[in-house]
Amino acid sequence: MEQGRPGISAEQGGNLPIQNVGANDLLAISVYDVPELTRTVRVSPDGYIGLPMLKQRIPAEGQMPADLESSIAQALKEEGLIVDPFVTVTVAEYASRPISVMGAVRRPLTFQASNPVTLLDALARAEGLTPDAGAEILLTRSEHGQALVQRIPVRVLIDNADPTVNVRLTGGEEIRVPEAGKLFVVGNVRKPGAFPFQDNQQTTVLKAIAMAEGLIPYAGTEAFILRREASGSKNEIPVNLRKILQRKAPDMPLMANDVLYIPDAKGTRATLAVIEKLVLYGSGVTSALIYSGVR
Repeated sequence: MEQGRPGISAEQGGNLPIQNVGANDLLAISVYDVPELTRTVRVSPDGYIGLPMLKQRIPAEGQMPADLESSIAQALKEEGLIVDPFVTVTVAEYASRPISVMGAVRRPLTFQASNPVTLLDALARAEGLTPDAGAEILLTRSEHGQALVQRIPVRVLIDNADPTVNVRLTGGEEIRVPEAGKLFVVGNVRKPGAFPFQDNQQTTVLKAIAMAEGLIPYAGTEAFILRREASGSKNEIPVNLRKILQRKAPDMPLMANDVLYIPDAKGTRATLAVIEKLVLYGSGVTSALIYSGVR
């Protein structure tokens, strides 16, 4: 009779290699030649397990399976139940190894790391990145009680297929894919709207106008950049489009979440409050900005 063998093969199979036992994990416990003690046991939320005939509960959370085998064998001997017990413990189901994938992915989810998993595997389970995904993936894991954040460039992981950044996950990790910043172009342009802002590429006023498919007739030559500073204050930066277009002034760099507003040639312009409302409600109404609040 060899109850210990199934447990050993299970651990060598699909389960994670050598992990500490956690709360709510399901354990397969086998005591050789004692079928009434061979069973699956769920670790309690407070980290203990109980076995029939044993008066004491055994602390399991944080122990390696081999250490827990010794603890169970010792308890059986101390209570005089078995003289020389042979115990095997394998993890039948992990419930304490969650991996969360959130942010700019197609299907945010949390799953248990019941098998060896890589970062790309986890992103595949989330059905990949959305078009709004930013240039970095933030991987948070706990080491020695501290949360450590690793920044992984999307281009290196996916485009370059660099295996050194395809991190192996063992559970307890949080994967967050921030959305790329937005750049808003409103006013007298052909296609007002919000455009992705890539931090690794310099975006300027002329590039923003090009993304908005150029100026429309009667667009003014004086524009404004509306920028909310880190302190929360609002900053309005004038832009001399005429000089930039004539190469008499340098093109101006833009930052994520800037609003480039181009009034009409009459010099009439919307108020800052009107611009912010139109940006908030989306590009579908930005054409109204040409007329709203300027008369």
